[in-house]
Amino acid sequence: MKNIIKISMAFTGVIVGAGFASGQEVLQYFTSFGILGTIGAIIATALFASVGMILVWLGSHTQTDSHRDVIYRISGRFLGTVIDYIIIFTLFGVGVVMIAGAGSNLNQQFGLPVIVGTTLMTLLCLLTGMLKVDRVVAVIGSITPFLVLFVVIISIYSFVTMDGTYASLNATAEAVPTTLPNWFVSAINYVSFNVAVGASMAIVMGGVEKSEKQAALGGLFGGLVIGILIILSHLAIFSKVEDVAGMDMPMLGIVNQLSPMLGLIMSIVIFGMIFNTAISMFFSFTARFVKTETKNFKIAFSIIMAVGYLFSFVGFTDLVANFYPLIGYLGLVLIAVLFVSPYIIKKQEKQKELEQSAVHEGYDKKIGL
Repeated sequence: MKNIIKISMAFTGVIVGAGFASGQEVLQYFTSFGILGTIGAIIATALFASVGMILVWLGSHTQTDSHRDVIYRISGRFLGTVIDYIIIFTLFGVGVVMIAGAGSNLNQQFGLPVIVGTTLMTLLCLLTGMLKVDRVVAVIGSITPFLVLFVVIISIYSFVTMDGTYASLNATAEAVPTTLPNWFVSAINYVSFNVAVGASMAIVMGGVEKSEKQAALGGLFGGLVIGILIILSHLAIFSKVEDVAGMDMPMLGIVNQLSPMLGLIMSIVIFGMIFNTAISMFFSFTARFVKTETKNFKIAFSIIMAVGYLFSFVGFTDLVANFYPLIGYLGLVLIAVLFVSPYIIKKQEKQKELEQSAVHEGYDKKIGL
């Protein structure tokens, strides 16, 4: 059970980054559709649980250290190439968004120049990227419980101090600008985007886990935790939508209403979750091209971090609004393949067993057995 919890917290930590922990993702993907956004959040929960289980199981089953081999195995050469490039594009892009989010976080809470947060995040990722894979997974998982605790606290506070009803706040919520067309597409797009974001690191995480059952359960529970956090965050932001709709970090805004001291702690927790996703993205991106735990990996990782740092100055909210939905649409291909991947894997292994059996049978005949 301890191992399953470790995997589930690490998987949650990979997915829950700057956009989610800040509330900006939830605001745009769910709260902007008001009451119907709640149904979308429930659909997203079921999808996250299913996909989380499959992803981590795939890594454990294949014992891989990069997403590339698994993706090509379950997709074939042509489709595998398409998905591989979507993941590569996503890993770097989301890593950049995380660095930008670190700047926004410290700017909103402490009034520090954006460059302070982006620089600090880049340096932290550089230092952590020099560790072994299992240590990186442990670091990611250790921060997640703090976010879970704060989301629960924020939700309870929002429900207790809520003015009016959700029905009366619905019009205000629906006035929040979003680039998504409707609540159903938004829910699917959100899961698809996050799967594209988390697939690589989830597979790598599963690759260091020997027990396939524990890996699968860890991914399942991790997906459920993500879904529950989405529902709670959505309802909390919905409750306070009149106050926080225009903020870069609406969850942080709600906590500051509750207590400036808790706001200070929450900003640190958000910074930690931003770090979780940032290190996951850049680590997985580099692992796609260079073998981990080598000198070349460290050099490549440092160069990639420097490039990501430069791109981060585009701005956090604009990146979330435009880049995330694009990845969501591209990631639908990966979602479809993942749901059939266990059957593909089993079919391939059965075929391999038959071929090996035929070879042994032919050899036995040859030597007269």
